[in-house]
Amino acid sequence: MMNGYYWAGMHTYWWIFWLILWILFFSFMMPVRRSNWASYRDMQTPLQILQRRYAAGEITSEEYEERRGKLLRDTKIR
Repeated sequence: MMNGYYWAGMHTYWWIFWLILWILFFSFMMPVRRSNWASYRDMQTPLQILQRRYAAGEITSEEYEERRGKLLRDTKIR
């Protein structure tokens, strides 16, 4: 009798409770959703973004050189 109660009683509900709790914990702790992993992995550096903007004509040569110098100087400090 006791064996049947053990598997169909509150013990089973506690296992389900902890399982759901772990699933929720890990789902909220993920930095990005799985569908965005490729874009998360392929994130561009600030220098690459600056080069893309310069190539697209969004900024002038002077702006590019000034910002590039600041980015390179900041990365050397760290």
